[in-house]
Formats: sequence, structure tokens, C-alpha cells
Amino acid sequence: MARFWKRLRLTLDMIKFEHSVFALPFALTGALLAWRDSGFAIQGLGWRFLWIVVAMVAARSAAMAFNRILDADIDARNKRTANRHLPAGLLSARFAWGFTLISSVVFLWAARQLGFLCFVLAPFTLALLFFYSFSKRFTLLSHLILGFCLGIAPAAAWIAMRGLLDIRILWLTAAVMFWTAGFDVIYACQDFEFDRAEGLFSIPRRFGVSGALQIAKLLHVAMVGCLIALVVSFHLGPLAIAGIVAVIILLVYEHGLVKPHDLSRVNAAFFTVNGYVSFLFFLFWAADILLHRHYL
Repeated sequence: MARFWKRLRLTLDMIKFEHSVFALPFALTGALLAWRDSGFAIQGLGWRFLWIVVAMVAARSAAMAFNRILDADIDARNKRTANRHLPAGLLSARFAWGFTLISSVVFLWAARQLGFLCFVLAPFTLALLFFYSFSKRFTLLSHLILGFCLGIAPAAAWIAMRGLLDIRILWLTAAVMFWTAGFDVIYACQDFEFDRAEGLFSIPRRFGVSGALQIAKLLHVAMVGCLIALVVSFHLGPLAIAGIVAVIILLVYEHGLVKPHDLSRVNAAFFTVNGYVSFLFFLFWAADILLHRHYL
């Protein structure tokens, strides 16, 4: 039993389980917007939120574990990633496959608790999440594919709350997609030389580090534009606007951390700043939704 728990701990470390915080606040924002749109009259609200969290975490866990399994050989050849759990031999592929399967089953079960449409769409969601792991082998749009994988979370949460999709929530899907793609481009700059040597597809490999950082800025500008459209679509109030301002400040700071000739602070930009982006966004938007119901 002790061996099992050690392997589980290593697996959670491998998939950076704590980074579920990146997309989860956006999913919860989608759920809160759906609740607001219903006139704050959804039955079983607490259970719905719980199952949304379970589904979100399980889906991400399955996708991350699958990605680590599929990329194990590539990671072994990359000096930056050679010490990851699978290529370093700290964890067996068999255990990682088992974790992926169990996480997938938990996701499907959570989707079933959230309604028929969620359950029907769940296998397609898993297929999309797994597809991302292959994408960098043939398209530099892999960054946007990853972004879309995270971006469907708020739309899925809306469906879980209302049973149908409202096209307005797709502004939040697009915002998360552009945000994720932007910081993924920044992160991928570290592997510019490796991607070129291996023939992998990425925006840094195609446009160089300097060009990639400029593209990341444009992606984050697009994110802000989508958030503004979302405010207008749902007639949100000043706190939601303040949340966008906070996001802008953090994104400007993030881009200030990374220079074409100095990528030493990429991890701070990728992990720390983006954690604050998602947390502060949710804090401001949840406050706006809950404290200013008269904007309905």
C-alpha cells in the first residue's frame, strides 16, 4: 500500500496536479454566469459545482498523464525534460496508463452526474484532450489546440448548469483559448533549439523566439478583447471590468519577465503569474455576479 501511495504521489507531481487551478476558475466563472442567467434559480447548485470541479480535475489529470506517456521518448531526448518521471524511470508507464484510465472513468462518471448532454459530449471531450498530445508533431497550431482544450471548460460548465449551450459563453471559451495559447508560446520558447532539431512544430520554431514573444502578446490582446465582449454580452458591472484591468496588469508584467535573449524567468511567468491571472479573474467576476444582481 505504501508503494501505491508513493506512485500516486509521483504521478500527481508528474502531471503538476496543483496547476488545475489554471483553468478551474474559468470553469467556475462559466458556472456562475449560467446560474446568474437562470435568475439564480438552479436546483442542486452545490452538487453541480462539486461535480463540475471533479469533472474538470479528472479530465485534466487524464490529459496530462496521457501527454506525459506519449511524450516520454521525446522528453528523454530533451535536456530540459530528461529528468521527468517517466524518462527518468521514477514511474512506470503501466502505472501512468492505469492513472489515465481511472481519471477518464471518473471524468465520465462526473459528466453523467451533470446531465445527459454532458455525458454524451464527454467522450468527444476526452478525444480532443488526447488529440492535443499528437498535435505538435504536425502543426504549429498546437498552442491554440491546447488553449481550446482549456477553453471548453467554461462552456462545459454552462451546459452542466443549464443543460444547453448559450453562444455568449463562447466569448469566455475564446478568451481562455487565447490566454492559454499565449503563455504556452512563451513556455515553448525554451525548446526552440530542441524543436528545430527534432522537427517538432511550434510557433517559436517557425518564427524564432523574438517573433514568438510578439505573437504571444497578440494572443493576450485577443484574450482581453474577448473578455470585454463577454462583459458587454452579459451586461456585467464595474467589478468585472476591474477584473479585466487586473488581468491586463498581470499580463503586462508577465511579458516583462521574458526577453528574447533571457528566458531564465519563463517559469515565473508561466506558473506564478498565470495562477494569479486565473485566481484574480475569478475573484472579481464572482464578486460582480454575486454582489450586483441588479445588472440582470
